[in-house]
Formats: sequence, structure tokens, C-alpha cells
Amino acid sequence: MNVERRLGILGGSFNPPHVGHLMIAADACAILQLEKVVFIPAANPPHKAVEDDISAAVRLEMTRLAVSGNERFEVSSVEIDGGLRYTLDTLAEIDRQCVGCRLFFILGSDSLMQFDTWHRPTAILKLCHLAVAPRPGDDLRTVEQEAARWGRDTVTVLPTTVVGVSSREIRRRVRVGGSIIYLVPEAVERYITEHRLYAAT
Repeated sequence: MNVERRLGILGGSFNPPHVGHLMIAADACAILQLEKVVFIPAANPPHKAVEDDISAAVRLEMTRLAVSGNERFEVSSVEIDGGLRYTLDTLAEIDRQCVGCRLFFILGSDSLMQFDTWHRPTAILKLCHLAVAPRPGDDLRTVEQEAARWGRDTVTVLPTTVVGVSSREIRRRVRVGGSIIYLVPEAVERYITEHRLYAAT
């Protein structure tokens, strides 16, 4: 008997990756019974610029450090290697590489609210199921209503722990000499310090 492989996809700038990303991925694994979550750092995301001029290679390395030690997490350079910009293209490539896998694309509720502005959203939904992580301050009723708009069989709002951590706040803390301990994995903190990332110039 063939067992369906359920694969989570978590894309983002990961500038830097932080504990919020890891907690969402872990919750998605448990709730959706995923075999793995693949973290995919963006090469050149169409919806927002990568701030602080941090290269794709550096963000890729930080993401690898962040997930190290968790056998259910892995990192793919598919967007960076292929210069892919759109989620649809990324999912199509993952679908090609993992024949027979059921894909779950994990995104924040802020992205769900803008999903109709994405490149070919209905085509995306033919390739994956959306798994939505609420963000701090969300009105859950509004998020649920937006999810229902796309179809209850295509979008799931995850009952995850909402963590108020952002990459922007981490970069700000580094810039002013503040601590980022417990906000990012220890290996990522060391990497940021050793390479003087985000520091004021």
C-alpha cells in the first residue's frame, strides 16, 4: 500500500531565520502530520526587498544552521539556484522533484490577506494546500473568513502558538547593540556575531 508523503514548504527571506520560523514549522509538522518541512530561502522575493543587503548565500547558510539537528527540517536552495521569483514556479519545481507528494505551503496570515495579489493564486492552489500561521494581533475571525474565501479544502488556519518575533526586530536589536539570545538559534547568533551582520556601520 502506498503511503502519501506530506511535505511542508516554508519560504521566506530568512533574514535572519528565528525561533518563530522554527516553532511554526514544528507546529505544522505535528498538526498536519508532515514528513518534513523544507525551508526555502528566497532569491529575490517579488513582494518585499531583502533588507540590509544580506546575500542569498548568507541567508541560505543561516537557515541551514537554524534547522541543523532536526531530522524533520531541511533546507533547499531551489529558488536561489534557479533564480525563481514566484511561489508558483517554486512549487512546480518541488512537485516535479517529489512526485506523488502532497504539498502544504506554510505562510503567515499577513500573506494570506494579500494572496489574491500573488502571481496566479488559483494555480498555486492546484499544486498545494495552504497552511496559515496567525500573527500577533490578528483577529482570528477575519483570518478564518479570508481562508474560507479560498475554500476550506484548500486552506487551513493552524492553531499555532503565536510568537511576536520578527526578523526586522532582530536586525534592529543587533544594530543598536542589543541581545538576540533566545530569539534565534545559538548557531545563528554566533554566525551573525562572527560575520558582523546587521551591525551599524
